[in-house]
Amino acid sequence: MNDAKKRLLGMTLPELKALAAKLGMPAFTGGQMAQWLYEKRVADIDEMTNISKANRERLKAVCEVGRMEPVDSQRSADGTVKYLFPVTTQQPKSFPQLGESKGAAKHVETVFIPDGDRATLCVSCQVGCKMNCLFCQTGKQGFEGNLTVADILNQIYALPEAEQLTNIVFMGQGEPLDNLDAVLRAIEILTADWGWAWSPRRITVSTVGIRGKLQRLLDESDCHVAISLHSPLPEQRAELMPAERAMPIAETVELLRGYDFAHQRRLSFEFIVFEGINDTLAHARAVVKLLQGLDCRINLIRFHQIPDVPLHGTDDTTMLRLRDYLTQHGCFTTIRASRGEDIFAACGLLNTKRSE
Repeated sequence: MNDAKKRLLGMTLPELKALAAKLGMPAFTGGQMAQWLYEKRVADIDEMTNISKANRERLKAVCEVGRMEPVDSQRSADGTVKYLFPVTTQQPKSFPQLGESKGAAKHVETVFIPDGDRATLCVSCQVGCKMNCLFCQTGKQGFEGNLTVADILNQIYALPEAEQLTNIVFMGQGEPLDNLDAVLRAIEILTADWGWAWSPRRITVSTVGIRGKLQRLLDESDCHVAISLHSPLPEQRAELMPAERAMPIAETVELLRGYDFAHQRRLSFEFIVFEGINDTLAHARAVVKLLQGLDCRINLIRFHQIPDVPLHGTDDTTMLRLRDYLTQHGCFTTIRASRGEDIFAACGLLNTKRSE
């Protein structure tokens, strides 16, 4: 990728029209570019054949599509595929401002999960993560930068199985609300009629909950929302997830009560189960009390062991007991199938430190 050129990928229709006008092209050329980018997913400006050759040359002088192919992949025994994508991160504000097309060369992992007639892509939004959850490999990597809109979308754009996708989940590396502007812009392009034209109900954003930003996500998008819960007890949750101190789970739930999840939009809570930590019926009772009256579902997730962390997954019998108790007491609960553990693609295992 040429750092001197601007990437078209990630630009909205108004931005593409403004670019066309700036380069002396007709305004409708912006719409043509959007169609080539988001409907036909071209790799090169020369593939935009209904734009005149002279205008393509003008465009190529300052821009490129910005597609970047994965540099590595691993396939699990269960069919899950983990891809390694190159990205150019936006540096934190404390760093020198390097511009959209520059920054440190990094990578993120993206996970493709086929499952019958469903095919889900687990998308990353940051290199590393600031949240430092005890049970997560990405948090152990530390924070190395936000992905641009182009790099978020490129994980879909350059995915070999892109045509098969039915769902996208922002559950890869990073905390989506910590890069909210870029995530919302990516969602806008995915759901706009001039973009991918997806229903927002095909997209889920997972978050620990960040004060102010969770409300923005709820107000500015119609996507499904998944909240990382992991413990209903504030002190214990803070030990597992330091973000509890900044936005307590009780405050998160109170905010969620102000929104409608009884119709098309879905709310879920993610709950990784640790042996002897949060797998008791007392915890289940506390979950029922916390979420009472809230239209939601709970996903119980098996813990996948990571180095130097004194946590262990609980047994299947306990998982089933928790599921049954929660469902019987009004919290519809499922046990999420573990996928891609043999290639370190399962929940909490993504980490690209070794790739840098």
